[in-house]
Amino acid sequence: MSGLDINIADVCDALAHASPDRECLVFRDRRLTWSDVGGRTNRLAALFTEAGLGRTRPFAGSDGWTSTQDHVALYLHNGNEYLEGMLGAYKAVVAPVNVNYRYRANELAYVLADSDARGIVFHSTFAPLLAEVLPDLPHLELLLQVDDDSGNDLLPGARWYEEALAEADPSAWARPIRSGDDLYLCYTGGTTGMPKGVLWRQSDFVVSALGVRRRDGSDFESIDEIVAAAEHSSLRALPAPPLMHGAAHWNAISCWIAGGTVIIQDHPERLDPADIWSTVERHRATSLLIVGDSFARPLLDELRRAVDEHRAYDISSMRHLLSGGAVLSPHVKAELLEAIPGLTIVDVLGSSESGRQGVSSTKAAADTAAGFVRSSTARVVSDDLTHELAPGTGEIGWLTQTGRVPLGYLGDPDKTARTFPIIDGERHAVAGDRARLGADGSIDLLGRDSVCINTGGEKVFAEEVEVALTSHAAVFDAVVCGRPSERWGQEVVGVVALAPGATATADELRDHCKERLATFKAPKDIVFVDAVVRSPSGKADYRWATAQISP
Repeated sequence: MSGLDINIADVCDALAHASPDRECLVFRDRRLTWSDVGGRTNRLAALFTEAGLGRTRPFAGSDGWTSTQDHVALYLHNGNEYLEGMLGAYKAVVAPVNVNYRYRANELAYVLADSDARGIVFHSTFAPLLAEVLPDLPHLELLLQVDDDSGNDLLPGARWYEEALAEADPSAWARPIRSGDDLYLCYTGGTTGMPKGVLWRQSDFVVSALGVRRRDGSDFESIDEIVAAAEHSSLRALPAPPLMHGAAHWNAISCWIAGGTVIIQDHPERLDPADIWSTVERHRATSLLIVGDSFARPLLDELRRAVDEHRAYDISSMRHLLSGGAVLSPHVKAELLEAIPGLTIVDVLGSSESGRQGVSSTKAAADTAAGFVRSSTARVVSDDLTHELAPGTGEIGWLTQTGRVPLGYLGDPDKTARTFPIIDGERHAVAGDRARLGADGSIDLLGRDSVCINTGGEKVFAEEVEVALTSHAAVFDAVVCGRPSERWGQEVVGVVALAPGATATADELRDHCKERLATFKAPKDIVFVDAVVRSPSGKADYRWATAQISP
């Protein structure tokens, strides 16, 4: 492929050299410059190298599912240590592994074993659970523990993160040769099954997933060109979801490559709307990343509450609100645009397996229902994965990505072959999303096939019913799934949490859906709950929802 073979660590080193005093990372009382972050990540890279971590074999001849580098797990809440862990690993030619901090012992042990992690950086609050699984993980040799408010003691064999950095000697560190072939590894759970590690070449990941290109869409030709483009950046990005999820650390890394400042809220261990808005106000964030309605609704409620209590936030610095990973409903977009004057909402379509496939940019309430403008490499292919579908046919197919796509799934050649098939002589990434192409070439995203409900021979995508339910004024949150039915095979059921003080009956909500959707798509039953359970990233927990509606 033409263009620069991009390595994340090399780009960040160049940016630090060009603008050492520019603010790079803000977290609580820490305001770290590019020089600060460069020095700290050099020390961390030296620690990794001293522990014997790095490249394990040449990239040439990679089969797509076998790693060519050692791995370090990041078992952390959001904070400067998370992003330092990623960049420090890249500098040492080590692949960081994102670990979901909601995992139970068996899930944690699975990911650490599946990734064959040789090191781990973890917050003290997670030390007791990590201690449970360590006896079964003899390959986990380097343990760096980040102090926090938990008061937990240092694990046997571990070192305090800050003390280890202070003792490291980067002057004795031999910087390894890096390239665009160095790996980016992201563990993704999807909607079913155990999590799998998606392997990318960094150069492909930066272009396809982060969208690092010239303004005209062409590839950069040199690091100097990237540095020049970042010279006058005023971007100050706050990724609100956990950095353990791809959408959040993608946002942070792309902000850095654009020469911007990454901001982290004071209390990232939970969704705290007041903390997020006060962080935007205090640090003059220009962009905020959220995950769909589950983030947007509490944030909107806090903005309104603040106005009612005569303590409105000054968020005039915010120019963009980005969303990815879950549905941001048209009616919620309209409310955001009304609440935040001058805002542009950017809804990003993509996945860990595909990168960025489309974008919907909205500045006016009248445009909130517009589809995604697809990237030049996004396709919709037939149900049998044999050919591309033409725009405007109305046929439902698989949304895919071509061009720069991942190498495959770590340790899983079979799933690699299924997810990355060759169609018409071109390699595609098929992440599992169903879609159709409008006559203008825009993408009408229907949802994940794994949560598609087959009722009476008709296919119903959970997400479109969820959008209809949450458009009712009384509904705060909703998840939709299928339940076995003798008559229908499966029946559509909504799991609904009402807004505080609101009332609505199941019949009212069904009628509301029937006004907006075909009758067969309306829920046959509504189960009311106090709160809808979601992952820390805001994605729907369909396993939990299915348990709520079990006969």
